[in-house]
Amino acid sequence: MSVRLDLDDMQGLIARGYGKLPHAAYLLLQITEADPAREVLRGWAKDLTTADEEPDSAATNLALSSAGIAKLGGSPLLAGLSRQFGEGMVTPHRSRLLGDLGENDPAGWTWGGPGTDVVHVLLLIYSSDPTTLTARCDDLGSAPGLRLVRRLDTAPVTPTESFGFADGISQPWLEGLGPAPSGSDLVRAGEFVLGYPNEYDQLTPRPLLPDGLDVGRNGCYLVIRQLSQDVDGFWAYLDAAATGADGRLDLAQRDLLAAKMMGRWPSGAPLALAPEHDDPALATANDFGYGERDAHGMHCPVGAHVRRANPRDSLEPSPGTAESRRINRRHRLLRRGRAYGEPGTEQGLHFICLGGNLARQYEFVQHTWVNNPDFDGLFGEEDPVIGPRRCDDSRFTVPDTPVRRRVRELPQFVQVRGGGYFFLPGVRALSYLVREQP
Repeated sequence: MSVRLDLDDMQGLIARGYGKLPHAAYLLLQITEADPAREVLRGWAKDLTTADEEPDSAATNLALSSAGIAKLGGSPLLAGLSRQFGEGMVTPHRSRLLGDLGENDPAGWTWGGPGTDVVHVLLLIYSSDPTTLTARCDDLGSAPGLRLVRRLDTAPVTPTESFGFADGISQPWLEGLGPAPSGSDLVRAGEFVLGYPNEYDQLTPRPLLPDGLDVGRNGCYLVIRQLSQDVDGFWAYLDAAATGADGRLDLAQRDLLAAKMMGRWPSGAPLALAPEHDDPALATANDFGYGERDAHGMHCPVGAHVRRANPRDSLEPSPGTAESRRINRRHRLLRRGRAYGEPGTEQGLHFICLGGNLARQYEFVQHTWVNNPDFDGLFGEEDPVIGPRRCDDSRFTVPDTPVRRRVRELPQFVQVRGGGYFFLPGVRALSYLVREQP
């Protein structure tokens, strides 16, 4: 029997990405005076969009950093949250773990880094029209006791991300939200929301106050990263790789190499099902695996971006089996990010993901799969699309017959501009945290 979720206490971002609300902005706020800020947040808590709503005009959700929780006097709550959350994203150890070195070094971030203003509150605002969004951001960004550190604008929702590929296709489906769409993994609720059994059939650790108040229930961790995408550099590299000795650009070979690096065609069709050419009829196809169908990456290279981020049934010790998929479900992420910018300006992604365990989900996927140069038997190959370039000879291998193809000297196409760890609390927990102090 499916678990019953407290949807009226969960913030709506857990249940949906607000795709019907094409305009959004994220406000990074600092608490300057705790008492006035608590009063403001008490009002906001009453108006947050919850998971039992399906808004068609506007939505607002709110998350807090560890520094923000401490600023509000929530030390008991903070003590029960994870060590990774308490330490934050920019400790030296975590920078090494996440690949935030060189061009990604937090010292160069525009926000969230060691030399930038501390962010206490992340306010996520969604709207059906840009005028209403601007007015709401202006209103909420000038509240008493709070100072606007930065506004992160997003581009209107489109089917593709900045490199031109369909995005958001492979999302896990949260247990308790009804039947899973075809091809989507039904994942135990506790993998994403505290207070429910996870894929280990256990409750993920969460804060319980001495008076028995379960302030962690219905909350989850939120990761946000501003990722700048070098769109021109990405396609220029592919053009060069597909240009023959005669100086002619082979567009078919360029598009094939781009798809091999991504793991899907621009339409979204997976290489595992359409290995030779794009097939828009398969644009939303998600019911496939790699372990049995494509173990050696002849269709979708082992090092391709989407295969790293979601290996599906290709994990040891039993690739191609239900057991492999079960292991994979322990590392899934709910992605809720949006693109920003337009051609001629900086373009990129405000990557947002939700999970119940930072170490086992986001950090594991980033370190062990995406950035790992030795992922699944490879050697010296990081993610060809989003990976940092730490190897002396960055390269990407495309298995083929009679011989494989290998491209070298891949530039870094994605650079981190900012980021942080936040906690997206349940509505009752937020109301408790910002209550009037005795």
